Amino acid sequence: MGSRCFAPIIFLSLVAVCAARPLYPLPSKLAQGAKQPLQTSRPYNIAHRGSNGELPEETGPAYMRAIEEGADFIEGDILATKDGVLVCAHDLILDDTTDVKEHKKFADRKRTYMVQGSNMTGYFIADFTLEELKTLRTKQRLDFRDKQYNGKYPIITFEEYISIALDAPRVVGIYPEMKNPVFNNEHVKWSGGRRYEDIFMETLQKYGYKGSYLSKDWLKQPVFIQSFAPTSLVYVSNLTDIPLLFLIDDVTVVTEDTNQTYSEITSDAYLNYIKNYVVGIGPWKDTVVPVVNEYLQAPTDLVARAHARNLQVHPYTYRNENKYLHFEFHQDPYQEYDYWINKIGVDGLFTDFTGSLHRYQEASSPLPNAKASSVLHKIAALVSSYKNG
Repeated sequence: MGSRCFAPIIFLSLVAVCAARPLYPLPSKLAQGAKQPLQTSRPYNIAHRGSNGELPEETGPAYMRAIEEGADFIEGDILATKDGVLVCAHDLILDDTTDVKEHKKFADRKRTYMVQGSNMTGYFIADFTLEELKTLRTKQRLDFRDKQYNGKYPIITFEEYISIALDAPRVVGIYPEMKNPVFNNEHVKWSGGRRYEDIFMETLQKYGYKGSYLSKDWLKQPVFIQSFAPTSLVYVSNLTDIPLLFLIDDVTVVTEDTNQTYSEITSDAYLNYIKNYVVGIGPWKDTVVPVVNEYLQAPTDLVARAHARNLQVHPYTYRNENKYLHFEFHQDPYQEYDYWINKIGVDGLFTDFTGSLHRYQEASSPLPNAKASSVLHKIAALVSSYKNG
């Protein structure tokens, strides 16, 4: 990492580049051997939709900002366009995160579809081609967050998201989600009978992602694949040895593909089953430690039962704003991180504020010889640049 005084300049340069032209899936200009490796000695800092507490979610600048702030992994949700291109977007509809409603030419695209047992109405990504989506601009989802970047950045593709990680100045992992695979397979069709999961895996393989957890190949290009759909995870487990993670929703939500309840998928029997396919689980944090009237209740034994089966636990989502911090944390996100890392013992955290988690970890559990490692990394990068020049 460079000197802190240069951080704002670097970020503004990245924003300017993204605003001026689209990002392209180019291979990294810096040899992998010259890069600072992924840290594996403390819980992973997972940038949830990029640094979306500061910038519109799942955009190039949000991911670049997260990398600058110290993310170990950048997380993205992957959906399919009408013409079968995979893009980064959390919602099936564009309404809350883009300016689609301001484009009169798309007024007739509003639809109502059945999604996980309920009707959903809006402008669905699956009804737009990539070319059409690229004419839209993103915006901040939440009213109480910074809106100065609204209308500046385009939706990016899965490949563009990958390129951001590969072109980072250090090894940065990706953490893509197979998002709403049931809906994608119902509404988007690919040639040769291929399905959404096949296209997803083909994209990762195209860019060299492979290897079991902590293998040499994996450490070179770290990746976790996540999904709420267990059948999709089982399917891709036959296509790759990349580590998979099973996401677990709130206690009131059933799985989209198998219609199983929370109690079913967190039972000992189910954990014994799913551990054959995944390396971890990603539960909503308020199901791990229930909350009543904004006060924490006694933690469940889900983390202990997962760890007993050698499963990692990466809860979601950690946010800085007071409305998301339960009373025991006294409006202090550092206290929340301390609780989850040191008392609950999680292995990774999905956060909207990568910088806050990074600063907490650097203060509480700094990486060994970080300064020396940084100097050596810079020297190696210069040598590599000279040799390749």
